[in-house]
Amino acid sequence: MTDSINSKIAIVTDSTSDIPEEFLKKYNITVVPLKVTFGSETYIDDGISLTLDDFYKKLKESPALPKSSQPSPGDFINVYKELFKDNDTIISIHISSKLSATMNSATLAAKEFPGKDINLIDSLAAHAPLGMMVLKAAALNAEGKQKDEILNEVNKIKNTVKAFILPKNLENLKKGGRIGKARGFIASILDVKPVLTLNTRGEIVLLKTTRGWEHARDEVIKTMEDMTDKNKKIYIVISNSNSSEDADYIEQKIKEKFDNIDLSKINIGITVGTHVGTGIGLTFYQD
Repeated sequence: MTDSINSKIAIVTDSTSDIPEEFLKKYNITVVPLKVTFGSETYIDDGISLTLDDFYKKLKESPALPKSSQPSPGDFINVYKELFKDNDTIISIHISSKLSATMNSATLAAKEFPGKDINLIDSLAAHAPLGMMVLKAAALNAEGKQKDEILNEVNKIKNTVKAFILPKNLENLKKGGRIGKARGFIASILDVKPVLTLNTRGEIVLLKTTRGWEHARDEVIKTMEDMTDKNKKIYIVISNSNSSEDADYIEQKIKEKFDNIDLSKINIGITVGTHVGTGIGLTFYQD
């Protein structure tokens, strides 16, 4: 479908974007939620079915890592069908296909709407980087920008955004089989803290290791300094999972070192938190 001045565009994402409710309402963003299962209990990642406080209590008590699951194609079909009642175009931006089968469900659903204008974007990311792309699309849409301009701007962020993930401990990595028990034990004894990042294929990989939590926090700020031009505006999101004091520390240090910034703080939701555990994230990009 070709853009026209009167075309109406709907923005869709999934719950791993962890966009605060106020912005979802402000920009009329539709969220298709994932699910998290503890044993025989399954919770929708909507902030209501299981609150963050209750989630982290259950996570700490659970001997096994909870399982996350993607929305079904039917979930997307229902959403797309409803949105096409009032819109001509859908821009649907989702978690990396390397991290979840959510994109596959969206792709299967889109095939049920032949001739309809559904634009699927694999963000190659999750959490704040994904959220930044979605919010940019939604803000431009609210300004009345055309589809091609929105897609171009989203792709600019996709190609330039950087994200660091700093788990506070290795418990979830051990439970999830990301590291062996022996290696995890040795790393804990040595107080090794991994700094994770997303590679260009949308996979979570080890960026570097540090000794001690305080050093790790400072290291991610230094790494951001090395990757940015202080003469250009930096868009920054600090995120945390049950680590608000550490997020406050990162915020304070960034404000001391950088002047030209647009900074937000958000919580890590239950799907992403399932794999990260407690910790902090630092995401940023420049125009």
